[in-house]
Amino acid sequence: MSVYRKKTAVAALAAVLLMGGATACDDGKKDASGKAAAGASAQPGKPVADGRAIEALAAAYKKTSAAKSAKVRMTMSMPASLEGGGAVEMTGVQGWDPTVMDITMKGGPGAARGVDSMHVIMKNDVMFMEMPADSPMSGGMGGKRWMKLDMNAAAAASPDAEALKRLGGLGGVEQSQDPAQQLALLLTSPNVKHLGAEKVEGADAEHYKGTLSFEEMLAADASSKALTEGDRKKLVEAMKTAGVKGYDMDVWVNEDGYPVHMKVGMNMPQGTMNVDAFYSDYGSAATVQTPPENETLDLFGMLKELGAAGAGAGA
Repeated sequence: MSVYRKKTAVAALAAVLLMGGATACDDGKKDASGKAAAGASAQPGKPVADGRAIEALAAAYKKTSAAKSAKVRMTMSMPASLEGGGAVEMTGVQGWDPTVMDITMKGGPGAARGVDSMHVIMKNDVMFMEMPADSPMSGGMGGKRWMKLDMNAAAAASPDAEALKRLGGLGGVEQSQDPAQQLALLLTSPNVKHLGAEKVEGADAEHYKGTLSFEEMLAADASSKALTEGDRKKLVEAMKTAGVKGYDMDVWVNEDGYPVHMKVGMNMPQGTMNVDAFYSDYGSAATVQTPPENETLDLFGMLKELGAAGAGAGA
């Protein structure tokens, strides 16, 4: 494999690992009723959640689940010890039932390799990354524009995909940055509070805040769960895999009952990953068009070649 192809594969993999913080498989159907969350009750000796805040967030969860898509503007700040550490900006559209994404990503591993921005599409658990023609990362593409990775196939087919499995866990922790799942996570917190009315980009909104530790997630009883049991099990396993200790969450809900601003801090052994997201145009069609097959290069295939070349060299 040429040096160009090796550098391109490594850079693209780094982008995939970074995107693992914002995307994940999410096949479980949500219970959009919001009733379970609204009935949360405190146990003696434990923090007491604000009942009215829980009711308002449960209503927002129901509306957000039903909307299924929105426009998003997001900044992710990764710990320096993680690949792609630093701030990454993502702008575009996403859907969460089913999970799709069409965004432009600025910063992160691409920027470190001379790529100012990267177009990323995700559909059916397959990620496509467009490599700008004049970028250093395009040298190993063989004239093709897009790098493709089927994350499920890669994780299932190769023992070398353990890193992808771990990042799948990291992505599961963030639940695709699906705002409905983030609301469900906040509803599990035993100490949700309403902090009052504030402005978000000039518009009225209500500010809610809560924290959630891994131990509290495990101890949450059925009355405080908005997540389905299947989604909750995936989340717990993902938190365990990534070593997540807990979350700090702030949500601003607008007058229409939708979350328009979310801030999430995820406490990990490597440091804290912070996500600052703004949402708009809920229910807008998240139509995602994947690139033609003849314009894509399979990243998993390149990784297999790298592994074979390494084994042949005794690496």
